[in-house]
Amino acid sequence: MVEKNSGDLSVRRQCDLLGLPRSNYYYSPVEQYKDKKNLDYLKAVEQINLKYPFYGYRRMNCQLNKIGIISTIKEARNAMRELGVKTIYPEPKLSIGNNAHKKYPYLLKDFKIEYPNQVWASDITYIKHKGSFMYLSAIIDLYSRKILSWKFSNTMEAAICSEVLKDAVCNFGLPGIFNSDQGSQYTSPIFTDILKGHGIKISMDSKGRALDNVYIERFWRSLKYENIFINDYGTVKELKEGIRRYIQFYNTERFHQSLEYQTPDEVYCENEKQAASL
Repeated sequence: MVEKNSGDLSVRRQCDLLGLPRSNYYYSPVEQYKDKKNLDYLKAVEQINLKYPFYGYRRMNCQLNKIGIISTIKEARNAMRELGVKTIYPEPKLSIGNNAHKKYPYLLKDFKIEYPNQVWASDITYIKHKGSFMYLSAIIDLYSRKILSWKFSNTMEAAICSEVLKDAVCNFGLPGIFNSDQGSQYTSPIFTDILKGHGIKISMDSKGRALDNVYIERFWRSLKYENIFINDYGTVKELKEGIRRYIQFYNTERFHQSLEYQTPDEVYCENEKQAASL
């Protein structure tokens, strides 16, 4: 409505007549962060995070530049914040060890996993709900990424982890190796006696090494970002049911890039006979 080159009225006078401040006329919109170029940047950050969930913003920045995307540390940090992705670290106060319990060595370094039930892994995560904390324990088959068993509780007692293990053994047989962190729930004789009684080799992550159990850490992140964080579960019962539905979806419908876009159930079932023969 304001004409810059009007011979009769100045820009100021035109703005006065229209009741507009002159700043509106001179305002130039700032380019939004999510233009095509920056959408590509965000997609690259997301893909790198999926492949290397242990990268912080500094390593993220290095990887972006390595693949030809011009980036600064500040841009990488801001992009990770916008996407809500974080480096995998041990969750607070969930893996407290007990010095009186025996610790076992980590057996999976350079170990090739070739079939289902060769290696299982377990962990505990917390879920904040209505101002309180609930805890989820689960066992994952590392070859197929299938969640074999899980329990939801308001405590972190070793008995909960033992129940998860018993359920998995009852329904899926015995693994060759069982890997966990050095938390007291997993070093407790209540838990380790079950493993030793079945002749299962015990493997434990090095102290402070969350990456040793990276696959179940990835599952926790998927569960939280794809289900829990986007749903407003009113009650604990609703939350538990939501987790059950998501694990069913995760095992039977969710395609995994690392599994060549098959589901965990497909990979587990296709290779179960081969595993039994080995």
